[in-house]
Amino acid sequence: MHAIITLKAGKERSLLRFHPWVFSGAISDTKGQPSEGDIVEVREKSGKTLGYGHFQTGSITVRMLRFGNLFPDRDFWNEKIAAALEVRKRIGLFPGGSTNVFRLVHGEGDGLPGLVIDYYDGVCVVQCHSTGMFREREHIVNALKAAFGEKLISVYDKSSETLSKGVSEKNEFLFGDEISGKEVMENGHRFAVDWVSGQKTGFFIDQRENRKLLGEYSNGKKILNTFCYSGGFSVYALQNNAKEVHSLDSSKKAIELTETNIALTNKGAQHKSIVADAIPYLRNIEKDYDIIVLDPPAFAKHLSAKHNAIQGYRRLNEEAIRQIKPGGLIFTFSCSQVIDMELFTGAVMSAAINAGRNVRILHRMHQPADHPVSIFHPEGEYLKGLVIAID
Repeated sequence: MHAIITLKAGKERSLLRFHPWVFSGAISDTKGQPSEGDIVEVREKSGKTLGYGHFQTGSITVRMLRFGNLFPDRDFWNEKIAAALEVRKRIGLFPGGSTNVFRLVHGEGDGLPGLVIDYYDGVCVVQCHSTGMFREREHIVNALKAAFGEKLISVYDKSSETLSKGVSEKNEFLFGDEISGKEVMENGHRFAVDWVSGQKTGFFIDQRENRKLLGEYSNGKKILNTFCYSGGFSVYALQNNAKEVHSLDSSKKAIELTETNIALTNKGAQHKSIVADAIPYLRNIEKDYDIIVLDPPAFAKHLSAKHNAIQGYRRLNEEAIRQIKPGGLIFTFSCSQVIDMELFTGAVMSAAINAGRNVRILHRMHQPADHPVSIFHPEGEYLKGLVIAID
């Protein structure tokens, strides 16, 4: 028998608006003793069932799986994974043509809080962000088999990087061939992806459309790609006839991965790799770059770090705005969930004021359609970016 969590009077309102999180402060009492990751029933104060979700000790105590009276059984998982794949079919990502890598499940955006699944040409890489999702891995694998059939080569669980050691001790293959990586296609561009040793699930899929936009501006331009990781922006720039591209990262391993990807399709290209920290490097460059890409890792993962993150974005953008040539463009991003577009734009505006240069916004950028945002959960919109022109 599952445990029952009853909310304080009035605290049911967010769930009646289908927000998928129950915070600890909203709970009146708990009947039973739920373990970490158990599915619990959530009721309003009157006793009416609001739905079912995964229990976990912490600020977010329940992540809702299903609203209403129906318990999330095996069919629930099959239906959710199938529905997620159907969305990717409708937006033209499956079956793959010029693109065979995409996000299959984007947490709350696909009605599966705490679960991320990325698809790499037949290989599904799973990351669980909650104990409850980790305990559902058998259901998840079976649902993937049902959805993809023979097209599913393997399923790799990479949850040890997103969960505590007491929950997930190691990454492992849950199904199929144990392959550590392969070559994939994105908008016709080739990339080598290693989901075993790479960051996140192996590739930053969320920048697909923004890389494409950079390509449209790249012809004949000299470009600096900072925080380059696997060189996605660099590959697009070179494939679109950039005059010269410099890829910068503080990690030597990232630079090696960038060089591997550039060699796949751009042998002999005008490309230079730089192992350095971005801000000191930007301070000392000549003002001859036409385009600078600023795509740093998240500066804030929690609300407590919001202020420092805003200052970090301001400093980084200020150096780039100071140093870019007149008429240049900056592609600048934040992937910090707690920094919304308004705050990020404000940080860039402060940077422009401090740098003393006129700046225009040409584009506002977001995550692509395979990273959907539930209208009931605006927190899911984590990636934001600007293309700015500097006089």
